[in-house]
Amino acid sequence: MHSVAILLLDRVIPFDMAAPLQTFDWTRLPGGRPAYRVRPCAETPEVAADGGLFLRVGRGLEALADADTIIVPGRADGAAPLSPAVVAALRRAAGAGTRIASVCVGAFVLAEAGLLDGLRATTHWMAADRLARDFPRVEVRPDVLYVDNGQILTSAGAAAALDMCLHMVRRDLGSAVAANTARMSVMPLEREGGQAQFIVHEHPPVPRGSAFEPLFEWLEDNLAHEVTLGAMAARAGMSERTFGRRFREQTGTTPVQWLLRARVRRAQYLLENSDHTVERIAQQSGFGSPTAFRERFRKVVGTTPHAYRSAFHGRRPVAGTGS
Repeated sequence: MHSVAILLLDRVIPFDMAAPLQTFDWTRLPGGRPAYRVRPCAETPEVAADGGLFLRVGRGLEALADADTIIVPGRADGAAPLSPAVVAALRRAAGAGTRIASVCVGAFVLAEAGLLDGLRATTHWMAADRLARDFPRVEVRPDVLYVDNGQILTSAGAAAALDMCLHMVRRDLGSAVAANTARMSVMPLEREGGQAQFIVHEHPPVPRGSAFEPLFEWLEDNLAHEVTLGAMAARAGMSERTFGRRFREQTGTTPVQWLLRARVRRAQYLLENSDHTVERIAQQSGFGSPTAFRERFRKVVGTTPHAYRSAFHGRRPVAGTGS
């Protein structure tokens, strides 16, 4: 039986712990026998979890040495620093070839242990920039649900743990077993799109008091119309070259990328809060043809306009309603 150790650290996030525990525990072989033996373990007999919970744990770090797979759940803010014993145990397990996977911000634990150096990895989209900043040797992918490097895996936030665990079950035991586990989890075996569709793209930043403020306001009012780089530069009273350089200095991006993000956010708002057709939303957002809209929307958001509307229509509060 495949042994799974779930490493519980100080301030462990309960959902990050429970999702893999239940997923692997529900997995059954064709004859009905359990496929995995799941064993929580910790450095100390009692672990303070997020939300005021205290967990009694019967196994210590020695359980990592016997595991075929180690799961590292995320930890909440304010967690104690990783102990040298935990770091050493993870490194020994990695050196022995044990499969190790993190859930959500558990990626920071793997990164601190040096297990993500030179690898692609993901984490919750809200923590992706910090992971990239704190661990520059890690290639952070903020737009995916999970990353499988073979021995080392990382998942995005919260429910993405289920996606990663189902992927691991399918890798271990095949699609039929994984599909049955997905049914038990009330989850699709594969979800369309990645983490990008859940990222809240606020309106691109408008530096108040800057020389570009009138231009930004004009762009917001004219997203539905064709806007060229030349028109933006002329509006700002600069040559295209000077405009492009100063725009990047103030916003951190190019004029074209700023405009694309603004149009995608307008389209997201309309898909969430209106019943307009995709064709009409393409025009209202300034994409011109529906084909161009679908291609660019999918590139930024990671899914199609239709799938995005199915997931989010009427489910996000409208700004200013207080709901």
